[in-house]
Amino acid sequence: MAILSFVIILILFSLFGFSYVHFLTTHPLKMSCYLLLVVVAFIIGIYVITTGLEGRQFWLGIGLALLSTSIAYLLTTHKILNRDDLRPIPTLERKKDDTGAGHTAVIYFTHGEPETYDPIGWINQFREFDEQKISFVPLVARPFFLHSLRKKYLAVGRSEHHSIHQRMIRLLEEEYRKAGDQSTRFYLSFLDDNPRPDAAVIQALNEGASRIVVAEVFLTISNHTAEGKHQIQSVLEQFPHIPVSYTGPMYDSLLLIEMFVQRANHHHGSDDKSKIGILLVGHGQPDEWDKEWPTETEQEISFRMDVLKRFEQDGYPPQNLSLAWMEFKEPKPAKKVEEFIENGVEKILFFPAAISADSIHSQYDIPELIHKAKVPKNFPLVNLGAWNDDPLVIKALKAKCD
Repeated sequence: MAILSFVIILILFSLFGFSYVHFLTTHPLKMSCYLLLVVVAFIIGIYVITTGLEGRQFWLGIGLALLSTSIAYLLTTHKILNRDDLRPIPTLERKKDDTGAGHTAVIYFTHGEPETYDPIGWINQFREFDEQKISFVPLVARPFFLHSLRKKYLAVGRSEHHSIHQRMIRLLEEEYRKAGDQSTRFYLSFLDDNPRPDAAVIQALNEGASRIVVAEVFLTISNHTAEGKHQIQSVLEQFPHIPVSYTGPMYDSLLLIEMFVQRANHHHGSDDKSKIGILLVGHGQPDEWDKEWPTETEQEISFRMDVLKRFEQDGYPPQNLSLAWMEFKEPKPAKKVEEFIENGVEKILFFPAAISADSIHSQYDIPELIHKAKVPKNFPLVNLGAWNDDPLVIKALKAKCD
């Protein structure tokens, strides 16, 4: 009888560990099914231990339950974190000596984020951290990290990132058409969403592009821009006769700098500028990455400092202008918010300054950090959002592509 109980315990608590990881990480539409399995396996397992075993066998049953749960948890975690990136890549149908139809293709390349919860972007990020030996979230805690990501999606409803970039590329194309260019074609691509940069290039080649322009819709040169360039070049190395150019990220765009000032002025209207605090929240990267990609931090700081100088030129007091970081760096936003209030500001406008289009970072993470500050009741903390499809942003993108 005890042997049968041990077998049942092994099965039930293995199911418990397996189901618990899936409950933490799966799509919201599936999580209730896994939660049911978690509850049923746990309750029946505890019942078998408490009613079928006594004395020393009881403690052996407890030990077996913990061991089988742990093994199932770790094996399931390992499997989920090693899942393949199954984003589709079209078949390259163009022959290597085909010179094309004569038109230019603009590959609009940006970070990307799924509209609804899908952990593949962070799974790829975990792999990158591990390959570079960067300490981040331990393996055993990663299901809880993905669970936190899912909670953010549930809190905001959905990420607007993809749809906003769809609008931005459409507006960019309209700028070309207004300028008389009727032939250039445009292809949206994302590092962490569909379609991938290499998939977009393949589509452009299949449709006869004779020249490729890669519009890098990022703020800085980083591992992200490098990964996209690697994907694109892996396709284009088969077509060395096709010219390709990269616009470079947006850190040196005067038009983008001007957008921040115009947006703030539009929001506060005739309010006294001396009573307005402006906070530019950067993304931040691990210090270990600064050794390999120093441009990420250097350009993110220098760009935001240029924006603050432009605010100062527009009449905002320098003591009410500051920078903060979302992650990996200091200071965090709440500290700067509290400093502003001590300076006597009556409203704080904050920007997710490095985010090209609203995302979980700008819709949830940065506002949450801002609202950790100790502020008077009903004090206005206003999120002015990512760059998005602001007319100046579109003009800045076109200027980069020209």
